[in-house]
Amino acid sequence: MFASRLSRVGAWTVKELCKGKYKSAARMGHLYRPYSHYSQPLFKPQSETKIFQDTIFQRHNTFSTTAADNHSGEENEEEETISVSFVDKDGEEHHIRVPIGMSMLEAAHENDIELEGACEGSLACSTCHVIVMDMEYYNKLEDPTDEENDMLDLAFGLTETSRLGCQVIASPELDGMRLALPAATRNFAVDGFIPKPH
Repeated sequence: MFASRLSRVGAWTVKELCKGKYKSAARMGHLYRPYSHYSQPLFKPQSETKIFQDTIFQRHNTFSTTAADNHSGEENEEEETISVSFVDKDGEEHHIRVPIGMSMLEAAHENDIELEGACEGSLACSTCHVIVMDMEYYNKLEDPTDEENDMLDLAFGLTETSRLGCQVIASPELDGMRLALPAATRNFAVDGFIPKPH
C-alpha cells in the first residue's frame, strides 16, 4: 500500500514539473524530458537486420595493414627491377636497373643514355633502334609487330637481333640483357644533334 501511494506521489510530482509549476527544479537540470518519455521502455530491441549490419561492420574493422605488410611491399618494389646493360658506339657499358613494365627507350632516357626515340615511342621512326647482343635474350622477346618491322627496315645498321627500344619491355626473364646502340641513326636531324630526354 505504501509503495502504491509513493508511486502516485512520484507520478504527480513529475506531472507537475512537466506543467512548469516547479520551474526551479527544471532550471537546476533535474528534468528536461516530458512525462511521456519516461513511460517508454528504456531498451529498444534492434531488428535482426540492424544486428546483422553491426556484426558485418565490426568484422570489417578487424582487418588492418601492419608494418610487416608495408615492409614486404617495399621489398617487392625493389625486386620489380631488372639489370640491363647498354653498350654505346664507343664500347662503353652502362649498367642500369629498369622497372618491370618500362620500355628500354624510357629507361635509356631516365638514365641519360643516348638513345634518341624521335617519335616518342609511337612506332613512327627507327631512331630507338637497339641490337640485342645475345640471341638467347632475343628469343625471349615477343615477336615484332608488322609496324615495328616496317620501321626496322629503315634503321641504320640493321642486324638479325635488331629491335626498337620502345617495343622492348622489361620483364623478369630479360634480367641481365645487353643492348648495343648502333653507331648512327637515320633521322631528319643534322649530324651532331643530341636529343633531349622527353
